[in-house]
Amino acid sequence: MIREIVLDTETTGLSPTGGDRLVEIGCVELINHIPTGKHFHVYINPQRSMPEEAFRVHGLSEEFLADKALFKDVVDDFLAFIGDATLVIHNAPFDMGFLNHQLEISGHKTLTNPVIDTVMVARQKHPGARVSLDALCKHYGIDNSRRTLHGALLDSEILAEVYLELIGGKQVSLALVAEVASSGTGAAQVRIAVAPRPVALPSRISAQEAEAHAAFVGKMGESAIWAQYAEAAAE
Repeated sequence: MIREIVLDTETTGLSPTGGDRLVEIGCVELINHIPTGKHFHVYINPQRSMPEEAFRVHGLSEEFLADKALFKDVVDDFLAFIGDATLVIHNAPFDMGFLNHQLEISGHKTLTNPVIDTVMVARQKHPGARVSLDALCKHYGIDNSRRTLHGALLDSEILAEVYLELIGGKQVSLALVAEVASSGTGAAQVRIAVAPRPVALPSRISAQEAEAHAAFVGKMGESAIWAQYAEAAAE
């Protein structure tokens, strides 16, 4: 089993050592590259002012964050959620820099998890192309219309889709697992288990086409093989 955590943060600025702090953490769990539906999401009171430049990026005001938990109050839950999983981050040095700095000043060890930087993966796969999250969504046809502002959880959900495309597309999501058992004669028997698709594919047939097909099949009579298939599909 491969467990990965797609992670994103929002901050008050660009420099953790210069006084900037985390204000949001969003994580999405992947098992064998498939989102499980489990996530971790918190807003954090940075105990400092919110620069206008940062507010324009994520829309998180001082007033909104004033009653949110402090980092020291959520860090244990965060660490328990990510465990020793590989972290998948877009521009990883930025997020890891903030996380490790706040872990250090709160008396915790810095993270030792393996890290995959999707910016580097995208640059290797698409040399010379723009590799921002929005640009990659456009390239792969991923809907990011909800992304009017940056948000850690939403960006993690979108990055999970982008990451799947970067590592090989939808074929990876089949997650074929071979289970080998020894038979009585010593021969190997292989059973392939295919993980269910997390979101069903939309139908390629319009309602009008389905009605026209049903009418056409109806003219063939009850013995038509198409009628048998239609009956089985309706059960």
